[in-house]
Amino acid sequence: REDDKLIAESILVVFFALVLDFAVGDPRNKFHPTAWIGSLIAKLAPHTKHSSENLEKLGGIFIILISSGIVVSLLIFLNIGIKLITIDYMYIIISIIVGGILLKTTIAIKGMERHALAVVTALEQNNISSARDNLSMIVKRNTKNLDKNHVFSGVLESISENTVDGITGPLFYFAIFGLPGAFVYRVINTADSMIGYKTDIFKNVGWFGANCDKILNYIPSRLTGFIMILSAMILGNNWRKSYEIMIRDGRKTKSPNAGYPMAAIAGALGAKFEKIDHYSLGDGNISFTKDHVKSAISIMKVTSILFCGIVVIPILLLLSSLGWWIHA
Repeated sequence: REDDKLIAESILVVFFALVLDFAVGDPRNKFHPTAWIGSLIAKLAPHTKHSSENLEKLGGIFIILISSGIVVSLLIFLNIGIKLITIDYMYIIISIIVGGILLKTTIAIKGMERHALAVVTALEQNNISSARDNLSMIVKRNTKNLDKNHVFSGVLESISENTVDGITGPLFYFAIFGLPGAFVYRVINTADSMIGYKTDIFKNVGWFGANCDKILNYIPSRLTGFIMILSAMILGNNWRKSYEIMIRDGRKTKSPNAGYPMAAIAGALGAKFEKIDHYSLGDGNISFTKDHVKSAISIMKVTSILFCGIVVIPILLLLSSLGWWIHA
């Protein structure tokens, strides 16, 4: 059956993307589609500035629609191009390879590990200034005055959040909508990180992207939190505490979604994550070592694999059985 071929192709694309990410990591920015998406958003954003709040909000909607439209169109043209120059099984093989490479660019497991360990290395060298600079690349908060333990806390929180934004979120929407779903998710997530800040400059322009991001992450963040608890059990962390803290503290963050994976990891590590004047998650001490970061990275990796097995593949199989046309 044609549907069986498509489902097998989609599963192989997911498998290839994960293997590629674990083995190679991210390409340089000039070759990275997410960097191109960021450049496109940066070019569009200045054109949305206006004295009218409503027109600025409308401009923010157009940023998402134009960026998403361009990305989806390119994916459709690429798929048509592959079909035109290949036949039968050659088309399937090339689709899996190209699809796996493209899906890989929407996820960042090894990239997150590399960024996190760069901060830890700086801390081990007692170079707090370099650690703060490296941390500023992966968090939205001001890092200039953070002490060592709050830098560690920022790294651990970033690993937790990135497990959704940079791994399970794109995979979840790939399972439902194929590559266009993963890439539209990446457009919205990138827009939120760039213009979703509630500042005078971006509060109107970034309104639509920020709210889309909240809606899209609602289910993946909660599923990820629960799978992190299972990962903690497999890895020998405190999974009971992970569950307890996630249920208790998952709603404490300003974001309706970020708290769930963060609280799950805080509980698993027996730690407390604290963003000064914003939130405190967990019951432990704010005293961290490299081992805490390594444990969080392990939870992120195991969660990525389990999420594919527990969520992504079952969704693909379910939608296929219902006759949903799925294609990588």
